[in-house]
Amino acid sequence: IGDPENPQLSKDGDIMLGGIFSFHSSWKERRDTYMHKPLPLECTSLNFREFQFAQAMLFAIEEINNSTDLLPGISLGYKMYDTCGSIARSVRVALALANGNEILPAPSDAPCTRSAQVQAIMGETSSSPCMAIATVIGPFHIPMISHFATCACLSDKTKYPSFLRTIPSDYYQSRALAQLVKHFGWTWVGAIRTNDDYGNNGYAFFRTDPPDKIQKIIDTIKASTSRVIVAFLSHMDMDVLIHELSHHNLTGFQWVGSESWIFDSQIPLNSSSNEMFTEIRWECTGNEDLTGVHNGFTDMSLMPIFNNVYKGVYAVAHALHSILGCNETCNNKILQHIKKIQFKTKDGDEVYFNEDGDPAAKYEIINWQPTQNGIVDFVTVGLHDASLPADKQLNLHNKSLIWAKNSKQVPVSVCSEKCALGTRKVLQKGKPVCCYDCIRCAEGEISNITDSITCDRCHPEFWSNERRDVCVKKEAEFLSYEEIMGALLTAASLFGTCMTAVVALIFFRYRKTPIVRANNSELSFLLLFSLTLCFLCSLTFIGRPSEWSCMLRHTAFGITFVLCMSCVLGKTIVVLMAFRATLPGSNVMKWFGPTQQRLSVLAFTLIQVVICIMWLTISPPFPLKNFKEFKDKIILECDLGSAVGFWAVLGYIGLLALLCFFLAFLARKLPDNFNEAKFITFSMLIFCAVWITFIPAYVSSPGKFSVAVEIFAILASSFGLLICIFIPKCYIILLKPEKNTKKNMMGKVAPKSF
Repeated sequence: IGDPENPQLSKDGDIMLGGIFSFHSSWKERRDTYMHKPLPLECTSLNFREFQFAQAMLFAIEEINNSTDLLPGISLGYKMYDTCGSIARSVRVALALANGNEILPAPSDAPCTRSAQVQAIMGETSSSPCMAIATVIGPFHIPMISHFATCACLSDKTKYPSFLRTIPSDYYQSRALAQLVKHFGWTWVGAIRTNDDYGNNGYAFFRTDPPDKIQKIIDTIKASTSRVIVAFLSHMDMDVLIHELSHHNLTGFQWVGSESWIFDSQIPLNSSSNEMFTEIRWECTGNEDLTGVHNGFTDMSLMPIFNNVYKGVYAVAHALHSILGCNETCNNKILQHIKKIQFKTKDGDEVYFNEDGDPAAKYEIINWQPTQNGIVDFVTVGLHDASLPADKQLNLHNKSLIWAKNSKQVPVSVCSEKCALGTRKVLQKGKPVCCYDCIRCAEGEISNITDSITCDRCHPEFWSNERRDVCVKKEAEFLSYEEIMGALLTAASLFGTCMTAVVALIFFRYRKTPIVRANNSELSFLLLFSLTLCFLCSLTFIGRPSEWSCMLRHTAFGITFVLCMSCVLGKTIVVLMAFRATLPGSNVMKWFGPTQQRLSVLAFTLIQVVICIMWLTISPPFPLKNFKEFKDKIILECDLGSAVGFWAVLGYIGLLALLCFFLAFLARKLPDNFNEAKFITFSMLIFCAVWITFIPAYVSSPGKFSVAVEIFAILASSFGLLICIFIPKCYIILLKPEKNTKKNMMGKVAPKSF
């Protein structure tokens, strides 16, 4: 209906191909003021880029017509139309290519079915016109091959069954761009897209206004801290944006672009005269294939995208060649044959279409590099092949890259700097996930990778170092002989042992003197022996705890102290019995003679032995690594095993000590010039005071200090017994021998001899 559409370029041939291009980028409506009807569109703004696409199609057709291998003896003709950037006009010319331009008479009964005017349609650069055309010609099964429409929606064969393309889908390009951004560690990038199907199907970073509101984009770029901008724009929109950026002196950005504008030589030419371009380098992705097409009108070697037109024409030719070689039973529909073709161009590029009508998703990575003469070189610096595994898809030559401001260093574009070792990321409230604060790991936790989202807790035997990036083995702490406190306690223990030995030697040397014989010398020597063991058992508490040392230290301490208390208790009872024996008719001493004294010591000691055996049998002490006392240290200590057993041992010792104190207190005023009960009372006071204060001190002391408290209690009580009971006697033996007589020892009341 209406005026016929005439092609801008045409040539007759045996088989006709259609071409739809936008030789003009815009149009104006015209109307006949007299007839009041619309006139054909007035096309404006000549687009030389589209002429180059058409020229690539012409070159391919001429090359095929001159070939003796492909379609020999058959010539290809063409009809090329200018759509002027109008979708409505694109549909009109598509129907013209399908039906012809004849003006039909009034409707009749004659059948309207006839073959299409063209076997295939090449072109349309933009996705939106392609969707409109593919929808219209789809029912006619006329193949449409686009060289530049990248919308992922066009892969839907239920909507666009006859659409094919020689450029990969944006589905792959958007992922390739994302991999490129990730490869260089850019976590904070700006993204600009056109508000159409091309931009909408490329990204979902953030939405911007259409180009007529470009000022909002400029303000956003000014306010942003990102130094990398990804532009998913058409070449026309990019040209407008570059000029606006130069007017606002926005320089120093690293641009990452899609295939729609990076191969457009007009953009570097239009921007080369302003200061912004001298500081901006463009990191781009584009179709992998390069072309060798040359013509006197223009040089297309710098425009790899034109090769897509070239390959599309050859794809149709190979499909026609396949049909011509078919027998009568073969399907002669070109759409079915073109979906199955697979060949290589003379440059070695493989051409085929998958089930969605898309080619192999391979891209060249192009770097714009200005030369000294002002010409911009499109330098291939890498490849991206979506058919490979994800970790091998991107292959870059970083050394050949030139970045913004003519730098050789990869620009940094992050909202937050990488978190160093020993820190973790904490997201900033209300901001994107790439904006975060770096918080130092807590004590006992580390992070040994940059940008860690968590800190890993060290094993209980390890602790974090000062930088919180390595777990170091905790220092094992125990009371050792090498440290000052351990050495002093060892010296005190050995000194007490030597002192006891000296006393024993003195007593042995003067064993027949009255002061030694006065209170059962046998008990005195047994007491000295038990004190020696008390001093020595403190050494078992020093050193690294082991299974045997843990069991030995507490049981040895418990038994030796009970032996000591039993001897003191025996001596106290002897004092009481001796003075009671002085009463007329008293024969009490025969009930507590030497034999009974030995048996009492043995009986009291055996009770403690039984307690210790039960303790060791039921739940013995064992070495333990204490991680709770100190954060950065391991306390090596002996666990009591059974607390009941430990306190039973101490309680029995305390019971004997109280009994000794009570009996000695009763005998303190007995008439004797040398009343031993007084000294036993003093020794028991010291003993009880030491062990009463020991309990809270032991419970509250951390780590090795609790062991030191226990050793101190053992030594203090041992020294108390030794000094209070034996030193006064040694003083008389050595310095006051005149008092060491039986008469002096008897005083006014002479006890019965025993």
